[in-house]
Amino acid sequence: MSDHYRLDPKLKGTARFKRCDWPNCGAACCIYGAWVDKIHAEDILKHHVEIGPYMEMERRHPASWFDGQEEPDDHALSGTVVHSTIIPNPEHYGGTSCIFLRKDQKWALQVAAEENGEHPWRWKPFYCILHPLDLDDDGRITLDDPELLLREPTSCLQASRNEIPLEETFQQELEYLLGKQLRQTKD
Repeated sequence: MSDHYRLDPKLKGTARFKRCDWPNCGAACCIYGAWVDKIHAEDILKHHVEIGPYMEMERRHPASWFDGQEEPDDHALSGTVVHSTIIPNPEHYGGTSCIFLRKDQKWALQVAAEENGEHPWRWKPFYCILHPLDLDDDGRITLDDPELLLREPTSCLQASRNEIPLEETFQQELEYLLGKQLRQTKD
């Protein structure tokens, strides 16, 4: 995806946690919606015909997908991110969720991409792909507070009996974000 991301050295270590066994995670990450690069949001809206059928019926109108909030973001190609709409969702952890989260706990943008023969993350926003990883103050890919994530109900991380290399735990995300850079660090 990009050649400019670097890996925080602490991700070279191991930890006693593993990824959730989706769908048991419950999509906790979707509680507060997502910040989306403005260019990416425009692309999502441009493909509303492909995405809409995979949204819940009452959420298919593309004008409702983003709430109008914008913020500057140095990591966004456009320099600006927009926020997805947050909706009341009593069945979801915390009582709210991103408009793109479906009742089956699948993310409509990912389902739409797969059903249209695209990479599953074709329309998935950068910060959603990154989670539970994050960017540190130096712009390196790092890990959010794992202790906090392990205590969160329906978290994407679960405790593990064994130490697991972090690069293995987050291999899919890191290879997508770093591409050949990750493979070169393993050689």
